[in-house]
Amino acid sequence: MAVTSVTELIARYSGNLPRYTSYPTAVSFTEAVGPDQAEVWLKQLPEAAPLSFYFHVPFCDELCRFCGCNTSVMRQESGRAAYGNLLTEEFSRIIALVGTQHSVRHIQFGGGTPSTLPPATLRLIMSDILASCRVEDGAELSMELDPRHVPQGYPALLGELGFTRISIGVQDLNEKVQQACGRIQSFEQTEACVSAVRQAGVQGVNIDLIYGLPFQTQEGVAETVRRIVTLRPDRLAVFGYAHVPWKQKRQTLIAEESLPGAQERLAQRAVMDEVLCEAGYVPVGLDHYALPEDALVKSAQSGTLRRNFQGYTVDSAEALIGVGASAISMLPDGYVQNITSAAAYARALSENATALPVVRGVERTSDDRLRGYLIERLMCDMQVDLATSGLNPEYFSAEVAALAPMVKDGLVLCEGSMIQVTGKGRPFLRNIAAVFDARRQNLPSAGAVQASSPRFSYAI
Repeated sequence: MAVTSVTELIARYSGNLPRYTSYPTAVSFTEAVGPDQAEVWLKQLPEAAPLSFYFHVPFCDELCRFCGCNTSVMRQESGRAAYGNLLTEEFSRIIALVGTQHSVRHIQFGGGTPSTLPPATLRLIMSDILASCRVEDGAELSMELDPRHVPQGYPALLGELGFTRISIGVQDLNEKVQQACGRIQSFEQTEACVSAVRQAGVQGVNIDLIYGLPFQTQEGVAETVRRIVTLRPDRLAVFGYAHVPWKQKRQTLIAEESLPGAQERLAQRAVMDEVLCEAGYVPVGLDHYALPEDALVKSAQSGTLRRNFQGYTVDSAEALIGVGASAISMLPDGYVQNITSAAAYARALSENATALPVVRGVERTSDDRLRGYLIERLMCDMQVDLATSGLNPEYFSAEVAALAPMVKDGLVLCEGSMIQVTGKGRPFLRNIAAVFDARRQNLPSAGAVQASSPRFSYAI
């Protein structure tokens, strides 16, 4: 049988796809699901069921051209504190619905740059959480930091408040790449940030790297990885750059001709994988790596790894509640998203004394639950046994048949009720998951050009 070339694979499987951090994906969210439905779902959470919280802070000290996040520059500390007060107000409304009997397994502050919250504001939020819920022993408290803008005393504050993990964006250390991305960040700044938080008692360190950025080369990304692993972060995420200028106007500042092509992107990914594995890191799921003793690896090995809007996690809580502008809540009955704009989010909270600032969402059907479980297991475990997982193989017979071209290309193995992604298929994991996405007929084609169409990042 002829071996399928990389060029053929790219031609066959390139295009735009969701990252499958949820199912249904965010493109299925509509205004048919709003604050009233969100309140019902929150009230229906089982009594004493563990919860997790995500607090979104949409502010940065400066904007990076490559970033696709919902964020803006807010320089006034009064504005940052005022937003923090809005977070406590929304949190209090949520607690009024779910009650105070729940424990908390995971708390994450993301953005944006959540360390833009003034120290007194962060203390207030954490105080409200501790007064309303029982934070479990061993719970993970995580915050994203920008090594270029770490407020003096913030690492010590995180240690004092019990934070266990930080997440740092590095992306690439090459000066030309950084200039094109509008993010100048030296290795020494990153090293100092990691050292400061560790000295403060925050031992967990995540570092994000990106391939496919302007002017990146295989040699350059390999050198970046070699330097970063000298810091021995517990976990790394290696993302493909998502060029979505129709969604984020700041990305129009990046010249498309400076971006590596699909074949070069795959080669960069492969080089980073090789260097990380040589350094002793274990691949986890689609794009994560961790040290062998890390909980992420142990969770992957035991089949308990989870995937949500924050990526791969060991968090086992069935309810992840988002707080803040654009934050998404993942509840057993469905998903809801808050108003995206920080200004509109503030208006919504001020205009109604009790309502949640939810603007859209989706209710999960029984079919969604089955497909969501299957897709999550593929994304986390790289395999799923339809029979032993409680899934009916007959129910998915059409989708398994549709995997035949991928089997032929060496991306997937299908034996009996077992579906297994090969090492060759790992970069195409999103394509494989998409076969089981019954809502995919509603996705725009890769060639769609209408600015109003929902679009996704490049699949490879």
